[in-house]
Amino acid sequence: MELSVINIGNSKGIRLSKTILKKYNIHDKIEVILEKGFIVLKPKTEPRKDWEKAFQKMHENGDDQLLMNDVFDDETFEEWK
Repeated sequence: MELSVINIGNSKGIRLSKTILKKYNIHDKIEVILEKGFIVLKPKTEPRKDWEKAFQKMHENGDDQLLMNDVFDDETFEEWK
């Protein structure tokens, strides 16, 4: 694929089509990776974005309780000594 380098203010840039943006899940940011002889554009993802809000909502709803004990009744810690 060939793209033209265009003027953007005092800088230069390229335009990516809506199809490419959608296909590669590019939204707000990309990561630019400079390799020997190549420039790689990679979607920048934030997999934990808004987790804090979700956890707060879970707490407010009482949905943040343990589903099972983190220590079993018959468990001993002798093997860890």
